Amino acid sequence: MGDNVTAIMEEPMEFLDTGNNAWQLTSATFVGLQTMVGLVMLYGGIVKKKWAVNSAFMVMYSYACILIVWVLCGYRMSFGQYMLPILGKPGTALGAGFLTVQAHLYEAELELSYGMSTIVYFQFVFAAITPVLIAGSLLARMNFIAWMIFVPLWHVFSYTVGAFSMWGGGWGFQWGILDFAGGYVIHVSSGTAGYVAAYWLGPRLLRDRERFVPNNIIFTLAGAGMLWLGWNGFNGGAPYAANVDAGLAVLNTNIAAATSMLVWTLCDTLYFGKPSCIGAVQGIITGLVVITPGAGFIPGWASIVNGILSGSIPWYSMMVLQKKVKFLYHIDDTLGIIHTHALAGVMGGVLAGVFTMRKLAAEFETPLPSYGLIQGGIGQVGKQIVGALFIIGWNIIMTSLIMNFIKIICRVPLRMSDEHLEIGDEAAHGEDAYALWGEGDTYDESVHGWYGYDKTVHGDQKIGPPRKGKTEAELANGSAQ
Repeated sequence: MGDNVTAIMEEPMEFLDTGNNAWQLTSATFVGLQTMVGLVMLYGGIVKKKWAVNSAFMVMYSYACILIVWVLCGYRMSFGQYMLPILGKPGTALGAGFLTVQAHLYEAELELSYGMSTIVYFQFVFAAITPVLIAGSLLARMNFIAWMIFVPLWHVFSYTVGAFSMWGGGWGFQWGILDFAGGYVIHVSSGTAGYVAAYWLGPRLLRDRERFVPNNIIFTLAGAGMLWLGWNGFNGGAPYAANVDAGLAVLNTNIAAATSMLVWTLCDTLYFGKPSCIGAVQGIITGLVVITPGAGFIPGWASIVNGILSGSIPWYSMMVLQKKVKFLYHIDDTLGIIHTHALAGVMGGVLAGVFTMRKLAAEFETPLPSYGLIQGGIGQVGKQIVGALFIIGWNIIMTSLIMNFIKIICRVPLRMSDEHLEIGDEAAHGEDAYALWGEGDTYDESVHGWYGYDKTVHGDQKIGPPRKGKTEAELANGSAQ
């Protein structure tokens, strides 16, 4: 074994293009930062204070869990040799003999100019962010133990099927369905799975649902900014090389996000009378999602069209239809993932079927000649709709099975008890997000009293509110009322 490994490492890496390798690893790191920094901050900031720790921890757990499952079986199920039209043969991605040879996607018949370890890591960060997006529908009530079970099961039985079908050489890839960087594999799947999981999970406490104010809007905006810039790796790395198509994808991504944010902000202003920071964040996300299926296939002007539609249609479904359509209101989708990811992802996939250009699709080495409706490709729109329906249907079935398996077979409650929901992070993890009193302590009336006088200093004496005009010295000395 040792001699074989030495021989492998000593072979000349004639296939290696250091520029492409560097770009692919950089792109992967950008996508990883979207999750481990961007969504940690966004989720941690956009929820109530009592859920900040739990929400951020759901993200970090998912990232670590998926990496281990990915190298044990997920990668080869998604990009390995053919086993079924929807799935590759399971196997590990850990051996030196596997990780140091030239990267290739077996059934997709693509050979890449770097080692297998690079493509394994690049595809991992896409797999890792997907269940994190599902978490956006389940925040502020899911039992963390149930989440720990859900993540690996959903990855193995749902994500790998979508990835192999659309990317790894499965039926959708061979048929010519276009999904440049994961509009279907990541966003439609997570949006659908999140909504279905939210149905089985049940709603938050009523008062949390009626008033769920962010605890830190600046954190939320910073997280959204990291998500936006990280998308340069998301879509820019999809061509698997540092080529012209990568540059086009990055530019289109930013155009769509900017347009969508501006349109969403305009809609908020016209409808509510004032612009909203949280609304702008939603507009950024829908713009990034809608461009993902076609980022490297369409011209820049089409990105503006995508952004206009993604800033208005999901806005209407979230802000207007959500309150009027019974089933939309009944299911408690905490961050509106059904609107920002499922709806925007389907829109982006269909729009890719409209605006894809022959020359640009050829740059990506699609298996069949692909072109959109604007060049006469009527059939491409139909393929895109079929692809979306497959991802939606598969996720409805598998997510329902997994949630009921956790509840019935594993006997793990899906939802925290109402008592724990009243408390939040302290009940779930024994931790608070912010230290706001004394030397790093959370304010506690049983210790600090009603008006901030520390009982360890003043004892149990009844000290009322300080009178107007008292000096700092008087307050410090606990002077008479």
